[in-house]
Amino acid sequence: MTDDGSAMGAQEDPDGEVEAGEVTAAIRRVDDEPTNGAEPADADVPDDVAEYARFSKIDGATYDRANEFLRDRTYITAREWAIARLCADFRTETGVEMTKIGENLPHLVPFMTDTYTPQAVNQARASFEQKVQKAGATFLYGAMCDFFTAEELDDLMYEVTEVAKFLLEVEGVELTVEEELAAEDRISSVMREVREQSAALRHDEMSCPECGHTIGGDD
Repeated sequence: MTDDGSAMGAQEDPDGEVEAGEVTAAIRRVDDEPTNGAEPADADVPDDVAEYARFSKIDGATYDRANEFLRDRTYITAREWAIARLCADFRTETGVEMTKIGENLPHLVPFMTDTYTPQAVNQARASFEQKVQKAGATFLYGAMCDFFTAEELDDLMYEVTEVAKFLLEVEGVELTVEEELAAEDRISSVMREVREQSAALRHDEMSCPECGHTIGGDD
């Protein structure tokens, strides 16, 4: 396995179902397993890199372990997750500091063991964006097409929210119980609105997003 995720990416299968409790169990496995990763040397490391602590909660975890968790529950690899986070954090007024990210990748993310070229960093970020867009379209269609009942959609949203919150917590985002409950309420409210609007949409005229042709109505 290499850090560029090429071998693992060829085996991705995002279609597996997530049973209740699997997220919690997987989190415990990630947190409880012993780590033996070596700390990178601190010589010539920029101050903002040395102070970066987004992924300190899984310090020393292997790439394969982090990648397995993500492959089971998302479309993205550990490489894409880490680099997308770094690109957001090292964005400046003139763009993303691709060179700094690539040269200091092992210092920034403990489970990454090799440096990257700026081109490789940009490629991983682009792959992340493409997968988010495709996953978003797939999810939104599933929510809008009346395949799920309201209760099933609530259960689905709970599972995916738990995964998302775990990834945020690994990145160092501290969420209080009140903040988690408020976020879940907002998400549930939005999804109820999506269901209501999609029900109306299925019976109204609409235009094809590709060619502009009117679908429905008198057709």
